[in-house]
Amino acid sequence: MNRKMMARSAILFLALSLTLPIALRSPARAADNVTVFAAASLTDALNDIGKLFAEKKAGAVIPSYLSSSTLAKQIESGAPANVFISADEKWMDYLENKKLIDQSTRFDMVGNKLVLIAPADSSVSETNISSNFNLAGLLAGGKLAMGDPDHVPAGIYGKEALEKLGVWNSVQGSVARLNDVRAALALVERGEASLGIVYATDAAITKKVKVIGTFPEETHPPVVYPAALVTGNETPAAKSYLEFLKSPQAKAVFEKYGFSAR
Repeated sequence: MNRKMMARSAILFLALSLTLPIALRSPARAADNVTVFAAASLTDALNDIGKLFAEKKAGAVIPSYLSSSTLAKQIESGAPANVFISADEKWMDYLENKKLIDQSTRFDMVGNKLVLIAPADSSVSETNISSNFNLAGLLAGGKLAMGDPDHVPAGIYGKEALEKLGVWNSVQGSVARLNDVRAALALVERGEASLGIVYATDAAITKKVKVIGTFPEETHPPVVYPAALVTGNETPAAKSYLEFLKSPQAKAVFEKYGFSAR
């Protein structure tokens, strides 16, 4: 073997020695990742919880925050989620009926409240949300921002509450239907909607809106966030993450953001 061939062999051996350990380690690192599909209203709390989970060296959390309906449909289409956390029971039931979540791991994680908000500088003051209250008058020709009542949990809760209170028909033409509850919040923050219906935890994260009323609990089903592992993707790291959501550390974060323990 001449010197040129020996040099090439040495370079090839060195390259293999450097890349092989990386190749061998990569699957292990991927297995430690937890892909979490969660309702948009959980963004801030789950980001904090994900950091705590990573600090325990239990794995890296890769979150995706959208409306529960969109996420459920993505899982149905084969998206590689390990954990699904819905903002209502409907979309968790939807996946459970299709055997796409591990029923044995399902639990109700936290609860929330539904509120009516206005821009922080709005002249609209606190109002008593009760039967036939004058919501149309409060809008004064403006828009009512809310998650799309056809599929977004916050919008579904909101429409049910307004129907029960007898005011839906008077405002449905003014509704701005958004893809998720955070989009509804943003519209009110920017002053592009006179009022909005969001969760109490959404209103609490910004100073650009104010809560002008809380919907009575009897006007809509309880706001519950169920969580479960996705069938076929029940990795050890995902199981560990789901258990961590029940821990005192995680509960403290949820309470910090205004969620109620279940």
